[in-house]
Amino acid sequence: MNMYESLSSPSFVLNEQIARQVFEVLPERGPLVLIMDRRGNSWPSDSEEFAKLNISESFLKELRSKIDDGAEPVVTQAEDCSIIAAELTTEQSDCGYVIVALPNYSPESTLINIDLIEMLLSQFSLIARLIEKNNLLYEAQMKYYRACGPGTPATN
Repeated sequence: MNMYESLSSPSFVLNEQIARQVFEVLPERGPLVLIMDRRGNSWPSDSEEFAKLNISESFLKELRSKIDDGAEPVVTQAEDCSIIAAELTTEQSDCGYVIVALPNYSPESTLINIDLIEMLLSQFSLIARLIEKNNLLYEAQMKYYRACGPGTPATN
């Protein structure tokens, strides 16, 4: 895999933008979030805390497989941590996956709050769609300005 190709791919850039916006508003000691693209690139909200969960690559691969098979959201347990995973898509992009880890949550407490968790997952998709629309608008605006040329006045 060409590293520079993945770094400049539209989905990589979109995932990075999503991660920056989402992680900025996450509360301290709140849920840990991992955004992962289809190629395995990932963006954790807190690298150190996520590493402490000792979630293996094979476990993440299994989550992704379940999501790809249509089981969504996937709710599971890893030791004393509830894990919820879902697909992250927009109208035009398949961004990959969003994984929410809730340390010290039992399966029962997770299922009691599943409606709130699903709403949180929907918010990730909403943020992704808004960022994508903003990017498309920006690209269209830049194309328009280039078409007008530096000496041509823009007409409204």
